[in-house]
Amino acid sequence: MEADGLDSTQEKLTHSWVREHDFRPLLYALREYHDTTFGDFWSDDLGLEPEETGYNWATEHERTIEALESFLTSRRERKGLAESSIDTLRYRLNRYVSAYRNENETDDLLTPIARESDVPAYKAVDACWAAFDRLHGDLDGGQTKRRIHLAVSNWYAHLVRRKWAAINPADGLGDEFNWSNGNGGNDADTPCLDAEHVRALYHAATDIEEWLLVLALYAWGLRSGEVARLHTRQFVLDPNDEDVPFIVFEERKNGPGEVSLLYGRGVLEDRLAATADTDEWSGYLFPSPHASRRHISRWTVWNRFGQLSDRAGLPETIDGETPSPKMGRRFWYDAYSSSLDVVLGSLDEISAEQGSASADVVLQNYLSDARARQLRREYM
Repeated sequence: MEADGLDSTQEKLTHSWVREHDFRPLLYALREYHDTTFGDFWSDDLGLEPEETGYNWATEHERTIEALESFLTSRRERKGLAESSIDTLRYRLNRYVSAYRNENETDDLLTPIARESDVPAYKAVDACWAAFDRLHGDLDGGQTKRRIHLAVSNWYAHLVRRKWAAINPADGLGDEFNWSNGNGGNDADTPCLDAEHVRALYHAATDIEEWLLVLALYAWGLRSGEVARLHTRQFVLDPNDEDVPFIVFEERKNGPGEVSLLYGRGVLEDRLAATADTDEWSGYLFPSPHASRRHISRWTVWNRFGQLSDRAGLPETIDGETPSPKMGRRFWYDAYSSSLDVVLGSLDEISAEQGSASADVVLQNYLSDARARQLRREYM
């Protein structure tokens, strides 16, 4: 950067500069292995703030950006999507915009589909399909491709409803591809670590932050982004009515607003006690070493997990995939569902005596949340 007269503290590298200087492997690794963008890596992990405060779209065409932002605003205000979901949606749309620009050599995505456009409809469809052909070749996971297609198709449908567009060129495109199995594996079914792997991770941890990392991923079933943002105010360690402790989320993607803290209370309390009197501590369980950030990023969670899994001697691959934090959520769901089966079995007799349709009805309608959590704690 210095050789090119660039100042990292004043400006962010562009994707074209990164590609021209043979950093394509970095972009690929961030996208495929760490589920993050170069912009997030630049600001969150390098601690560098981009020059512009707005999102770094892969297009400079103002009308296209306006159309993209219109869709996101509608999803936020009308559908009530959480900001984390908006971020994910924005990222998927930008992947498509980038592919469209590179494949069609234009960053104007609106003119071909505009109601007053002179471009034949089949050419507009061809341009969209060409972008997805590129994505299909660049990406490995079928699930990732399906999700990008859904986001893009919904965006185009939004433009049609608003009368900004005459057609949805992505409509029905999913039927043209076999995205069910990706490049040979079913990525919709994330592999799961077994209990021995989890024990190895916990024993390999050497400090309280690493123990908490394992607990948050495997005992609490949190996503890597949720782990990175954990704050003391979210923990309810002394609930009323002899309830088990739990974690509160103000907004959470596809999940309940409370997560039971069935294990790890002692480690958590040790962490809180050790940092309570530290003036510099912001309250985040995993504070960032960068002054510009309050907490670590999701990518840092992945990085630390990778180092820990190496020390723990985990296999290089499990069912064809490298061990990753997302396997913790799968492990938690397996343990949760197994305990739920036992709990429901113990309620069968009660449901029969009370004339309920099933044990599930008793669990959902007649047991308090606190009692249900206590039962799951007993059997997990």
